[in-house]
Amino acid sequence: MAVMNKKIVKTILGFAIIVNGLAACSVNNDTSETIDTKPVEQTTTENEAPLEEQLTMSLVWYQTSGENKSLYLQGYNIGKTMLDKKLAAGTEKKPAIILDIDETVLDNSPYNAYLASSGDVYPNHWDEWVNKAEAEPLPGSLDFLNYVDSKGVDIFYISNRRVEQMDATIKNLQNKGFPQVKDSHILLESDTSSKENRRESVLAEHEVLLLFGDNLNDFSDLFEEKNVKERLDTVQDLRAEFGNKFIVFPNPMYGDWEGAVYEYDWEKTDEEKKKDRKESLNVFKP
Repeated sequence: MAVMNKKIVKTILGFAIIVNGLAACSVNNDTSETIDTKPVEQTTTENEAPLEEQLTMSLVWYQTSGENKSLYLQGYNIGKTMLDKKLAAGTEKKPAIILDIDETVLDNSPYNAYLASSGDVYPNHWDEWVNKAEAEPLPGSLDFLNYVDSKGVDIFYISNRRVEQMDATIKNLQNKGFPQVKDSHILLESDTSSKENRRESVLAEHEVLLLFGDNLNDFSDLFEEKNVKERLDTVQDLRAEFGNKFIVFPNPMYGDWEGAVYEYDWEKTDEEKKKDRKESLNVFKP
């Protein structure tokens, strides 16, 4: 995670592959955790469903499937195992972990369901949703973070929600019982959607043991503004980090995976986006 814009393991490696596979059949706009998406005007032709309606299948999977819940539990279970291992090995600086917020610890899928069911578009009513401060914890997140807190490890939430949404974000996290929720531990977007400088600010005084997110940009700037092939190649290059230091969660609703399909041109028409989506598919030809 991370708002929408301005704001993804029968074995450990398999976990990252599953998440990337889910992204391929997803739908919505992004980019990195504002919720990582860019506002665009939606247009439709006669007898054709709005682009946002294509969110429906992704939302049904995200909200109802046991597979989605199991992937979050699996990711946080792996996080706990790796945290214990890294703490036992010792650290040179104060240990910390970094997490995105949206679709990493908080579930904003009801807002996306509103878009799909109403035909409305992001960012309409996004502020209203955030200010309600009612997003629910994602499976395993609360138990895991309370465990991290009990181990004396610092927790930093780095999100591309806007700094103006700090109070509502703190209220939501505190109301749901998340630990270490204070201004100094919540780093929101101020002037850039890149999270690299915010991660570096944590690294200045901490040893970051683990990073958690639903967007590859939550882990490294090596993924930023890369096309589909470059993102996949970088995943392969960093394969040893997945399940070791990087814990990736599924998000088939929005993300930079979609931006890569459009070559990050969020001003494309709906027709152009639909064309790009279809052309990105590997299609069986009987």
